[in-house]
Amino acid sequence: MPRRVVLTRHDFLQDRQGRTFSDVANDAEQPFEEVLDFFNDENRQRRMEEAEIHHERPALAGVVRELESRPAVDDFLSTKHPRRTKRLRQAVGVVVRMIMDRRGWRKTGKKGSLGVRATVSRGTATPGAYHNTGGLAFWFLRAERYERDNGKPFPSVRQRAQNLAAAPRQQSPAAT
Repeated sequence: MPRRVVLTRHDFLQDRQGRTFSDVANDAEQPFEEVLDFFNDENRQRRMEEAEIHHERPALAGVVRELESRPAVDDFLSTKHPRRTKRLRQAVGVVVRMIMDRRGWRKTGKKGSLGVRATVSRGTATPGAYHNTGGLAFWFLRAERYERDNGKPFPSVRQRAQNLAAAPRQQSPAAT
């Protein structure tokens, strides 16, 4: 099992995608340092992997409720202009990708659901308007799915069902 990945602001800003979020990383009003500290925890990184392996959910699903419950993160997402909160949420996605990459995972190109968005008029600028009314997360709507570089440790339910359907049937001794 991979060891803990530690990301710094410098690492983030050196990343091809991370550097496009320098506005988030360099804004003292945003809880970016707290986000980095949160994701640098080995147990949270393990839970992100377990979300993918055991629950068939996006990696972020393994820790999103805990992240959203952090006072600085919740306060920022609930009180700032939606454009700024969207940028922070996107930067969180980059942090997750960087950690998963370094732990031997790659993006699948698919997104998994984290919540059901409240009905909001397009272009709404009201702070806190873009939240969910159902699902796992309150502020995050979707998140990237990942797969291990060396494949899945367990077959999916769909794969197992296909294998069962394709396997020749044998009568059990009690049935004859």
